[in-house]
Amino acid sequence: MILSLKYFFILKLSRMFFVNYLKYTLLMSIIFSGLGVVNAQTKIGLFDNHIDIGEVKSSGFASYNEKNQTYTIGGSGKNMWFDNDDFHYLWTTMQGDFILRTEVEFLGSGVDPHRKAGWIIKNDLNSETPHVNACVHGDGLTSLQYRTTIGSNTEEVVSKDSLPSVIQLERRGNEFIMSTSTFGAPFVEVKTINEGINKQVYVGLYVCSHNPDILEVAKFRNVRIIRPAPSDFQPYRDYIGSHLEVLEVSTGHRQILHSTSNSIQAPNWTPDGEQLIYNSEGRLYRYNLSDGRISPLNTGFAINNNNDHVLTFDGTLMGISHHNAEDINQSTLYYLPVKGNATPVQVTPRGAGNSYLHGWSPDNKKMLFTGHRKGQFDIYSVDILTGEEVQLTNQKTLDDGSEYSPDGIHIFFNSVRSGRMQLWRMNADGSHQIQLTHDEYNDWFPHVSPDKKWIAFISFPKDIDVNDHPFYKHCLLRIMPYNGGTPKIIGYIYGGQGSINVPSWSPDSKFISFVSNSKL
Repeated sequence: MILSLKYFFILKLSRMFFVNYLKYTLLMSIIFSGLGVVNAQTKIGLFDNHIDIGEVKSSGFASYNEKNQTYTIGGSGKNMWFDNDDFHYLWTTMQGDFILRTEVEFLGSGVDPHRKAGWIIKNDLNSETPHVNACVHGDGLTSLQYRTTIGSNTEEVVSKDSLPSVIQLERRGNEFIMSTSTFGAPFVEVKTINEGINKQVYVGLYVCSHNPDILEVAKFRNVRIIRPAPSDFQPYRDYIGSHLEVLEVSTGHRQILHSTSNSIQAPNWTPDGEQLIYNSEGRLYRYNLSDGRISPLNTGFAINNNNDHVLTFDGTLMGISHHNAEDINQSTLYYLPVKGNATPVQVTPRGAGNSYLHGWSPDNKKMLFTGHRKGQFDIYSVDILTGEEVQLTNQKTLDDGSEYSPDGIHIFFNSVRSGRMQLWRMNADGSHQIQLTHDEYNDWFPHVSPDKKWIAFISFPKDIDVNDHPFYKHCLLRIMPYNGGTPKIIGYIYGGQGSINVPSWSPDSKFISFVSNSKL
C-alpha cells in the first residue's frame, strides 16, 4: 500500500511537470513567434544569422518583424575599442562593393552613454578581427571606427554629426564612406581607407551596451543592403535589379512590395487605390496591392513603351509613350482604357518628333508632353481628339516633367534654364512661369498630391550633368508645400531614372510608390 501510494505521487508529479512543460513550450513558441525571433538555422530578413561576438556576460538576441520589415537587436558587451570587441551581431556575407543603409533608434533611456549601434564590416566572426564600424553612441557621438590588422588597436574618424538616425556605410574597394543624418536632413560624410579588409566579408547590424551587465536594445527600420551597378555599366543597355517600394510620407517608413533581378520602372497608383502599374522592358504590368499578384496589361501592338505612362485623374484612361517602329522608333503618344486593350489610339502624328508623355488635364481632353520640336525640347499640350499642339515653353535649354495640378489651373515642370535642373510652375496656358526650388540639387518630376498640399519630386546629386536624370545614383525623395517653401527629405534611395518618373501618389495622399535599385 505504501509502495503504491509512493508511485501514485511520482506519477502525479510527472504528469504535472509534463503538462507545465507543454504549457511553457507553447507559451514561449507564441511569444517568440510574435516577436519574429527565429532559430539559428533560419534566415532573418536580409541576414543569415546572429551571434554574440567576444565574451559577453548576457546573451543578445535579434528578431525580424516581417509585417513592417523592421529589426530589433539586443546586445551586451564591455566595449568595442582597443584590440577586442564585444557586441551582438546580425550578419550576412558579401563580396565586392556595396552600400548599407538603415535608420536606428535606441529603445529606452539606456545606462551607459557610450552604448552604440550601427553597421559593422568584419573579416570573420572573431572579436579581434579587422573591421570598419559606422556607429552612433548613446550620447550622440558619431564615428567611423576601424581596425586594420588582427589584434591592433581600433582607430576612428569622428563625424561632425550628432545623434543621427540614418546611418549609411558604403564600400568602394578599400575606401569606406560613412554618411549620417537626422532623418529629413542631408548626409554628413566621413571616410577612411582600410586595406586590411578582405574582399569577402561579413556585414551586418550590431548593438553593444558598453556595460557587461546590461543588455541594450535598438530598433532598425528601412534597412537596405545595396549592390550598386559597376562603374563601367552602359545606360539603357545594362540594368540591375529593382525593388518596388511604397513610402509613408508622414513617417518616411518604407516597405518593399516586390523585388526582381529585372529592371522595372515608374510605378503609378490607380485612383481606386488597388493597384500599381509599372513598366518593364517595354511592357506594362499591374501589381495587385491586396495579394501581390502581378499580371500583364494589354497594350496591343504598343510593346516598346518607355516609362512615361500616365493615368487620367479619374482613372478611366491611360496614356503611353510607345516607340513607333513605323516612324523610325520615335516616341509617340497613345491612349487606351486603363484596363487595357489591343488598339491604343495614336495622338501625336508621324514625323512630328519625339514626344514623351507626362500629364493629363483633369477633363481628360489634353495631354502634356515634352516634345522635340524646332531643334529643342519644350513642353507642349495636345488635344487628344484633334491632335492640335500648343507650345507652352520656349527655351534652348531642357524643359521636362510637366504635370497639371488637380484643379487644372497650374502646370508644374522642371527646367534647367537657371543653370541647374529646378522645379517651376506656370499657368495652364503657359504664362507666368516662376521658379520654385533654388538649391544645389538637380530636381526632376514634380508630382502634386491629390489633396493639393504637397509636391513630391526626386533630387539627383550635384555633380551630374544638369540635363541628365541618370540610372543608379544616390538620390533623394523630397516634398515641398504646394504653394512653395523649403523642401524636406522623405527618402534616401539608390536609384534615379525610372524611380519616380510618373505621378505616383496614393489616392489618399498618404503614400508614394517608387523603384529603388540593387543587383539581385
